[in-house]
Amino acid sequence: MQGLIIDYAGVLDLDDAEDRKRWTALIEAVKAQGISTAILSNAESEGREADAIREWEFRGVVDAVVLSGDVGWEKPERAAFQAAASAIDVPLADCVMIDDDIMNVRAAVEHGMIGILHTAFERTAVEIQSLFGIEGEF
Repeated sequence: MQGLIIDYAGVLDLDDAEDRKRWTALIEAVKAQGISTAILSNAESEGREADAIREWEFRGVVDAVVLSGDVGWEKPERAAFQAAASAIDVPLADCVMIDDDIMNVRAAVEHGMIGILHTAFERTAVEIQSLFGIEGEF
């Protein structure tokens, strides 16, 4: 696997500063393994949510942000997943998709990706660590 794509709403849209730090540390550990990272969200291209999502790229936490409002496709459409994979220059089949919506995870798998259903940070972290060979506490 060469790419990690993460949904925003329900995964990274965190009010708690400690949770944001944990996600940031985990994503940085993934990037330290040479893995490209992106956020893929069905958000519109303008507004408060779009600004909050883009902040993850502006701060350098992820390599790219892809918003449905910018590209014209929404998850679970293959084109939305492909837009995120293309944004980080990784083949779709070499990407892992994390989402809190089972239908989006299922679609990601049907399109050749590895899908992880996010229900709790600790579970998702263990799966990411296993897939990318990352050790440590997050």
